[in-house]
Amino acid sequence: MRGTDRVSGTDRVVTDSTFHSFTASPPSLCFLKYGHLLSSTKACHLINRQRPRSSKNVHTLTATTTSKVVSTELVKFGRMYRTGGSFGGSRGTCIEQILKKNLPTTSGPTRSPSNMNTGFDQQVKSTFKPGHDGRPKVSPKTLIARYRNGETNAISLLHQLAQTLQFHLEMKETVAPERKPFVNLQIPHAVRDQLTKLMNSHPEFSGCAVTTAAFILQTSNGYEVVALGTGNFNTKESISSNGRIVHDSHAVVTARRSLMRFLYRHLLMFFSKNANLTQKSIFQQSSSSSFLSLKSGITLHLYVNQLPKGAAQIPSKLRLNPLSMSAWQVNNEISLHLSVEGKVFSVFSSLLDHSNSKVVSMSTTDKITQWQVLGYQGALLSHFIEPIYVHSILIGDSDCSEIRGMEMSVSQRVEGITSKLPMFYCMMRPHISLVPSAASSHAGGNQLTYGINWSEGDSSLEVVDGLEGKTIEDSPFKSGSALASRLCKAAMMHRFRLVAKEAQRTDLLATSTYREAKMMAKPYQEAKNVLRAYLLQKGFGSWQDKVLVSDNFSM
Repeated sequence: MRGTDRVSGTDRVVTDSTFHSFTASPPSLCFLKYGHLLSSTKACHLINRQRPRSSKNVHTLTATTTSKVVSTELVKFGRMYRTGGSFGGSRGTCIEQILKKNLPTTSGPTRSPSNMNTGFDQQVKSTFKPGHDGRPKVSPKTLIARYRNGETNAISLLHQLAQTLQFHLEMKETVAPERKPFVNLQIPHAVRDQLTKLMNSHPEFSGCAVTTAAFILQTSNGYEVVALGTGNFNTKESISSNGRIVHDSHAVVTARRSLMRFLYRHLLMFFSKNANLTQKSIFQQSSSSSFLSLKSGITLHLYVNQLPKGAAQIPSKLRLNPLSMSAWQVNNEISLHLSVEGKVFSVFSSLLDHSNSKVVSMSTTDKITQWQVLGYQGALLSHFIEPIYVHSILIGDSDCSEIRGMEMSVSQRVEGITSKLPMFYCMMRPHISLVPSAASSHAGGNQLTYGINWSEGDSSLEVVDGLEGKTIEDSPFKSGSALASRLCKAAMMHRFRLVAKEAQRTDLLATSTYREAKMMAKPYQEAKNVLRAYLLQKGFGSWQDKVLVSDNFSM
């Protein structure tokens, strides 16, 4: 849609992420929210008309399309009569808030809210003068009635309203495939197929899939599940000093560590001397840095079959501004949360047992929040690759009807942090949506604490007891008699050194401990410090480290 500024005489193109207010001189003020408008041959219909309780009439018309190939957007026209003078007081403020509230949410790196507000203010100040012709005799109410009676089509109605409300209007057809519903259906199908394949091979562990998470790689060939994890616990009273205990076995954490194994495998392929393997790797040399990056056209998605524990499960009625909520709501709902033996507590909660004999982990929601800023690759892999982010999070929870808490926790708590982060790091806002479930919600009683892990390239799945942090005796895959999981820190350190050797990184091979190798990833550590300081400054609490877990082990 293109609007002509009659003051400056210039054309301004309205995109699908902008708003313009068309301000006419008395007696009307008109607001237009951009939407894709169809030609009269498309099936376009009026679905809504609202009249706010006010002595000043406001008419809201919403046009949508039933076409499956056209992106459906809203077109709203508001008309307000003035008795004279300029707008002031609460009415003008209310309209501005409505416009801001309806700004679309987009995926991608976000910038400071102050910059967004500046752009918004510039957009709503665009002014349009009315035409020179007099006020048409036909009222908007009559035009709407004619449309509802089938005497005119939607496009004609819009043109007539433009004349009635005295502003210039041009329309053009914008056609785009509706990709999001297709993605939402394909991803849970891919997860279900992979999970079914694994469970058919080992039906005795089918009860382990109550809480499931998976990472899906999207390429030009479609969607492929590359990492999968299940589980709902973290270790009980257990101290680890050798890196061979898995402390957090929640599904998303397990799937993410399986994803890291997948990334290590493809790094070994890239750095191999075999040209065929290098070509098959998902990595390429970045054109903007000395690091590797995902090949063009590859994106990553996260599927979970249950709403993650923590702040994602807050009541939908809450909003993010702490000043408008009670201290209790802030402290116990949108704060950071801790997981202790499968139970979750706010970091401010008086019910939290701070006993030194227990190992605690940050909640799954908080970890997702962190990964959407730091990347899912972790500190060790950041020596070789640029941050890897998830572009969409799909929630297949049949008992969930509200994702507001997830959106607030993952995106809005860290809104504005990007400008403070080192190069290559950003707050990547994912698309979050509800999709069909891909996993059973029934568990076997003796498998309640068990979780499985698998990544693309594995010959078999591994079963870990979440409370013990070790592989069970009956696991299809066992790395050795010590029953250390292939997801433990020691196993990750081993893969890290293999890749460092293939990449001829002698500086990394010179590190003596797991902690030293992590701390050498200075941009990553800087980004992590910025994130935790930002969350604390915003009032969400302190990020808790596992005080009983030592990273000072060596291979």
